[in-house]
Amino acid sequence: MRNTLKLIASPRNLFIFEASARLGSFTLAANELGMQQPSVSASIKQLEGSLGVRLFDRGHRQVKLTNAGLRFFADVSQALHGIESAAEAVHNMGSTDHVTLNSSSAFSFYWLMPRLHLFREAHPGIDLRLQNSIHDPNLDVENISIAIRIGSGDWADCFAAKIADEIIYPVASPHVMKSAQKLSAVPNLLNERLIHLEEPVRIRPTWKQWFAFHGVQNAPLSEGMRFNDYALVLQAAQNGEGIAFGWHHIVQAMLDKQLLAAREEWAWETGRGVYLVWSKSRPLTPEAETVRDWILSQLALNQPAH
Repeated sequence: MRNTLKLIASPRNLFIFEASARLGSFTLAANELGMQQPSVSASIKQLEGSLGVRLFDRGHRQVKLTNAGLRFFADVSQALHGIESAAEAVHNMGSTDHVTLNSSSAFSFYWLMPRLHLFREAHPGIDLRLQNSIHDPNLDVENISIAIRIGSGDWADCFAAKIADEIIYPVASPHVMKSAQKLSAVPNLLNERLIHLEEPVRIRPTWKQWFAFHGVQNAPLSEGMRFNDYALVLQAAQNGEGIAFGWHHIVQAMLDKQLLAAREEWAWETGRGVYLVWSKSRPLTPEAETVRDWILSQLALNQPAH
């Protein structure tokens, strides 16, 4: 911890950095945080000095993250979100007037958010709170009503309803997929730029395992970009940064909208599943049962978001 404090100078700098990076503006960050713009600028300079690297390229009316800034933002935003979620969970412990749904940021952003208006229209009286985390939470300790997990479905502490099989195939922006050279067979994918997901806590399938499933053993993989959050992976893929894993239950709507293109014929069915889970030791409230049943009904319909 001492080394961390030395590197960041002050924990306050992390909150200022996160707001500045997310908003792309020191001025907007100052407004959000109730500070003066020069104080934000000074805090960022202090952070860059202590880290020994430039985090932002300064423009006339906006700032843009450098490569080092992008890398730092990915981890800092995750860490601060985790702290916020933990604080909210502790604050809300014992409260039963709301329903908490925990999932990955990708599931929340790409599957749930486009459908949230449908839930609000159907159940306007339910206070649904979304919570993302980088680990599979303990539902009882963290006071979580329902969660999304990937696994075998036989958790000792949870009931589980299967949402989908875990099916993975390559996805990329339509332009990248179209321009990929000689992509006629799986081994040719080794010549393309790959985007890697490396979550710090949860074990996720890797490109090495995907190639092995298709009979390509011990192949050298391209370095490519590496992210610790799947939502960032998909954003990079849409931006043309390379070819990424596409989890079918997440990317299906993006394929329908032609935001991504895929080689679905190269699908890998891992044998695991995506599950909606809830505690065995703590009964669901009627509101939580409603949320659970609504999610399962939406998945059964398999309808694209409007």
